[in-house]
Amino acid sequence: MAEEGDVLTNLDNQQGANGADNQPAAAVITQYIKDLSVENPNAPDVYQWQDQPKIDVQFNIGAEPVGQEVHEVTLKINITASGDKGNFYLVELAYCGLVGMRNIPEEQGHAFLYAEAPRLLFPFARRVVADAVRDAGFPPLVVDPIDFNGLYVQQLNARRQQQQGEGPDEAPASGGDS
Repeated sequence: MAEEGDVLTNLDNQQGANGADNQPAAAVITQYIKDLSVENPNAPDVYQWQDQPKIDVQFNIGAEPVGQEVHEVTLKINITASGDKGNFYLVELAYCGLVGMRNIPEEQGHAFLYAEAPRLLFPFARRVVADAVRDAGFPPLVVDPIDFNGLYVQQLNARRQQQQGEGPDEAPASGGDS
């Protein structure tokens, strides 16, 4: 496996004065399943149920620095398929990618980590979910596409409105990113 510095160096071969590399660069270095849980709590009875399950899909995006120019982006997907008699299946997936970024302004880096990187990881996470549901004995679940950029903009606007609504004596709201 290539070292993270090698990958970033290969992103662009243009160098600035004195050999300094000052071109912006961003890329997914690798991607992987960090955690996968599939539960089929009512087997074998569930295969006799006639009702169609209600599918609830929840997701969350996180990013943590793991090096000076590398972040781990985590796309968490939780799926519950339930019916009148109980749960058909439960799937919890943490699908990650190591993202390398260099010479990217903070605002653009944040957007890449919370909008673009999840967009790049999603098709692979979607396939893992479909395979896991199929392997549990159900028709594959193909999760609908997600507009990560639209959600990112929505989150930013909500935070701005929340901050504008705070009075001088109120502390800023805390919480994780996206």
